[in-house]
Amino acid sequence: MTVDVIDAVRRFGEARALEGVSLSLAVGEFAAVLGPSGSGKTTLLRILAGLDFPDSGRVLIAGRDVAQVPARERGVGVVFQHYALFRHMTIAENVAFGLRVRPRNLRPAAAEIDRRVRDLLDLVQIPELAKRYPSQISGGQRQRVALARALAIEPHLLLLDEPFGALDALVRKDVRRWVRGLHDRLGITSILVTHDQEEAMEMADRVAVMERGRVVQFAAPQTLLDSPDSAFVAGFLGEATRLPGAVLGGRLACPRIGLVDAAVALPDGPAEVFVRPHELLIGPAGAGPGLGVVRFVRPEGAGGARVLVDLEGQSIEGSHDPAVATPIRGQACRVTVLAATVFGGSGGRYRLVRGRNGGDAAPGRPAGFGAPVRDHSLQP
Repeated sequence: MTVDVIDAVRRFGEARALEGVSLSLAVGEFAAVLGPSGSGKTTLLRILAGLDFPDSGRVLIAGRDVAQVPARERGVGVVFQHYALFRHMTIAENVAFGLRVRPRNLRPAAAEIDRRVRDLLDLVQIPELAKRYPSQISGGQRQRVALARALAIEPHLLLLDEPFGALDALVRKDVRRWVRGLHDRLGITSILVTHDQEEAMEMADRVAVMERGRVVQFAAPQTLLDSPDSAFVAGFLGEATRLPGAVLGGRLACPRIGLVDAAVALPDGPAEVFVRPHELLIGPAGAGPGLGVVRFVRPEGAGGARVLVDLEGQSIEGSHDPAVATPIRGQACRVTVLAATVFGGSGGRYRLVRGRNGGDAAPGRPAGFGAPVRDHSLQP
């Protein structure tokens, strides 16, 4: 089913939880809604589920405006973080609950309900648990029961509200991959609401990033990392380090990381520079800018390592160049910028990539240590 949220606004007194949110999902798409606490993602989920209603705006499911339609009439399945299973009911009874409370004229026959419960427990791979109670099964199994219960009503839309938060790290990873695989087999349009970036980026076709009640970017995970629309998105997603810079005469200065004369198509004024660990190489100290001290080294196999460097009081994480000796904690080092994303203080974004226009890159290596960082170009 398609899902379209159009200019949804929700206020709680003077506070605006949603400020003109718009979002469109294609049939069978798996989307994630991601944002910090207070960004509005839970309010958006409640409005989609019919547990709350927008003050204005439209919510269309399969083309039908359900903005003021109660939850029981929407055909939406919801899986909550703590599963909300009935402790006094068996697993089979929990799965059947949504069918047995339907109005009599819409309720399947008892034999049909039993058949559907068996099929669903087979689908989520726990048929042997039908007669147990929630207290007798693991967290990962309870998550599967909650999912089966949500699917029992044959929903048009499946909403997942922080569904893996109660699981330990190893189980969480296995279960979320299983859920994504189940989604692909069933083809149900699904929306995951989460604060876990790894979860959203791994599971979703597209991720809606929310900030202060607005969707600030809705795109594929790789697009969000490579082409963030704002400094907020660039800093919120991934492991980017934010550094202050300045643009004067079309040249960027961020001396702390050795960017002293980089050409950028941005207006003069303050700028914010975002660099991810794989965009920095940490190597031997040498003359010039970009000098720091190694604070931590984490080996990553194949001779590489992740390195935390102190640059004049600024902590920044980069990657060790496997072509040189592994740095040692407390050792002086130098950072070489391979790429960076720059946002102008008055707007605009520019992508810097070292050596793109024939800079100082050496064969087989992204850039040579000790060379001045001057040659930069726009990454489309």
